[in-house]
Amino acid sequence: MSEERTSLRQSARRGPQLPGPFPVGRYAQRLREKMRELARVQLVGEVTGFGRSRVQAYFELRDAQGAIPCSIWLDDLERCELPEGALRDGAELVVAGGPDYYPGGPASSASFTFRATDVRPAGEGDLIARLEALRKQLRAEGLCELQKQLPRPQLPKTIGVVTAEQGAARRDLTAGLARRGWGGTVVWAFAPVQDRHAAPAITAALQGLAARPEVEVIVVARGGGSLADLWAFCDETLCRTVAMLRVPVISAVGHERDRTLIDDVAAVACSTPTHAAEAAVPLDCAGARRELRRTAAALRRAGEEAVGDRAHRLGLLARGPERALRKQREALNQRIREVRAASERGIEQRVEFQGRIAGVVLTRARRRALEAVRAAAEADARRAPALERAARLSLQRRREALRRAAVALRAHDPERTLERGYALVEGPDSEPVTGAAAARAAGELALRFADGRVRARVEEGDG
Repeated sequence: MSEERTSLRQSARRGPQLPGPFPVGRYAQRLREKMRELARVQLVGEVTGFGRSRVQAYFELRDAQGAIPCSIWLDDLERCELPEGALRDGAELVVAGGPDYYPGGPASSASFTFRATDVRPAGEGDLIARLEALRKQLRAEGLCELQKQLPRPQLPKTIGVVTAEQGAARRDLTAGLARRGWGGTVVWAFAPVQDRHAAPAITAALQGLAARPEVEVIVVARGGGSLADLWAFCDETLCRTVAMLRVPVISAVGHERDRTLIDDVAAVACSTPTHAAEAAVPLDCAGARRELRRTAAALRRAGEEAVGDRAHRLGLLARGPERALRKQREALNQRIREVRAASERGIEQRVEFQGRIAGVVLTRARRRALEAVRAAAEADARRAPALERAARLSLQRRREALRRAAVALRAHDPERTLERGYALVEGPDSEPVTGAAAARAAGELALRFADGRVRARVEEGDG
């Protein structure tokens, strides 16, 4: 077991089963040979980090997807006969060459570079090919239609503008809005419009304006130039940002012959800043005010003419109401007479008719009343004996009941008690005295007998 562990430790120290090890200098030389064997090509991109040494110029060539360090010997650069300032940061170049590798040494570091042998400014054909490829990609993704579907106000209150602070496009746009007679608010977002920093700055400015709720439309304006000068407005990130904004964007980049990628994704593409002012404010405010003044003047004249015509007609008809009133009064009087006569005839006829009706009704009522009286008399005659008998019986019963009540009343009458020899003792106030204590308290008493009263005085005896 211990021998197996020792073998494993020795294998681990030897490392993976690969060729070598080789000297690093030899490998670096071999790597340089392999690099130089690769095919030589042309690259197109934007220059950044340009610099010079005593023997060569160096820079990076970049685009949206990557970057490659490049270098060119000064002798080769002079043979290219570039215009003054053509090789600078931000310039679009076409570089011909191939990959190269510097192996370094004991006191220098190794480095990779694209060794250029020819450099020229990117031509319109190179940029147009790249532009068309990107345009097809954006159209395939449907980004060229999003902005065109957004509604644009006829008379916006606030307009956002992205342009250079000192450019002519700003003056042209301001003049165009003034000619339209528009009196709203302009929110300026100044940004560079021609260098490698332009596209990110324009993108940030657009996003900042779109974030403001009062901004209803945004104008991106720049003057004319070559396609290389306008290349910032073909930036893929910028165009994708414009396509996704909630606010409609109007592009006014370059002149009529210029066509950048932002024109494809914007809601409206204008040839000049003046045209952009008209697109941003579709309603010609100055013309609308003039038309309103003309319409008001026409209405005023029409009103004055109508008033004059009505006054003339009223003058002609001024005497008409009196004649019409007199005629109507005569017709009314005639109708009153006719109504009065008709009313009198109607009343007479109604009185006569009611008299006939009343006579018939009264005759019938008299006949019914006589018949009722006769029937009542006959009924009374039939009921008279029975009533007499009932009366006699009732009288007898009442007399007998009265007699019995009188007997009962007399039996309870105190006078009857007095007739039997009793006396009623009354005090001074004529109230009955019912005990000896009350009699002593009264002092004087009255004794009431059946045949009169006798006064008595109370005297206390021995018993």
